[in-house]
Amino acid sequence: MPTVDVALTDHRYAVRVEHGLLGQVGAILAEHGLAGKKVSVISDSNVAALHAPVVMDSLTAVKQAASLHVVPAGEGSKAMTVVENVCREMILAGHDRSSSVIALGGGVVGDLAGFIASIFYRGLPLVQIPTTIVSQVDSSVGGKTGVNTPEGKNLIGSFHQPRMVLVDPETLKTLPPRAFREGFAEAIKHAAIRDAEMLEMISQLDPNELAVPVDLLARNLAIKARIVEADEFETGNIRALLNFGHTIGHGIEASVAYGKLLHGEAVALGMRAALWLSEQHAGLSRPESQRVLDAMHHFGLPLLLDSEITTETIMEKLSRDKKFSAGAIRFVVLEKLGHAVVIDHLTAADLCAAIEHIRLPL
Repeated sequence: MPTVDVALTDHRYAVRVEHGLLGQVGAILAEHGLAGKKVSVISDSNVAALHAPVVMDSLTAVKQAASLHVVPAGEGSKAMTVVENVCREMILAGHDRSSSVIALGGGVVGDLAGFIASIFYRGLPLVQIPTTIVSQVDSSVGGKTGVNTPEGKNLIGSFHQPRMVLVDPETLKTLPPRAFREGFAEAIKHAAIRDAEMLEMISQLDPNELAVPVDLLARNLAIKARIVEADEFETGNIRALLNFGHTIGHGIEASVAYGKLLHGEAVALGMRAALWLSEQHAGLSRPESQRVLDAMHHFGLPLLLDSEITTETIMEKLSRDKKFSAGAIRFVVLEKLGHAVVIDHLTAADLCAAIEHIRLPL
């Protein structure tokens, strides 16, 4: 089964992609010396009910002491109050600096548990076990962690690389159809910025099958790994390429109540805006842009912005986005399909025009 290596300047870890990994977690951690004296498994109410028993049993099987900490499912759990609650639970459960953390869940759990691992006793080893498309192709790799504030997504966070990532495609079979489909926004993004040929592979999948080929997962993870290796802390423009569709997408997501739009759904709208800006300012051809739109439509991703979400509100959220550097607007566009660049000459008026564009029917 595929293994993707992530080789950073002072840290290296493996991403294993294999059916049935959940039942092997305890043995894998023991084999690689990753467990520590005690393991904290952090999950959400949906995932824990489905998958925590298998993981906890695997830890028990190797006589690994562990505690399970469950937060409410949904974006609302990415909050400092939840961080404090889980940290206090871990203290009461006897965790200390010899412990380790397992993040069992999707992107929300990965961000939350990763942040907790980065600050509890000033840092614990982290193992990511992603259970959604978004987390299996993207967010589990790269070390970005964080929580939200009312002003925007992920404005409080840290870089904390995992020691290992275990991707079990079996978990995808338990996803609600909407959650399955929204995750493909990130896979389509990877194809758009780095691997145009993968777009055809994605478009041939049946959105109703709740299954993703192992090779496709690994192909996405390899794209993410190579970009992270080149620019771990996003100090240059390479890792910023992963933000294609995310600048306006995050602004849209932050403009509505958490959960009204799933992350991938907001990113899809952001990608439609970014494609239009790419046509206007970077020379992307209309047929290439249409290929990406067709792929998103294939997975039922939203491409028409709700009229109730005002442009003013989105722009206000964008002003707090981390991707705005010293007031300049750094924006990811496609010069051609499979080749993204960062430009810094767009104006606020350009972004407003893009937002207005995605209100128009296709």
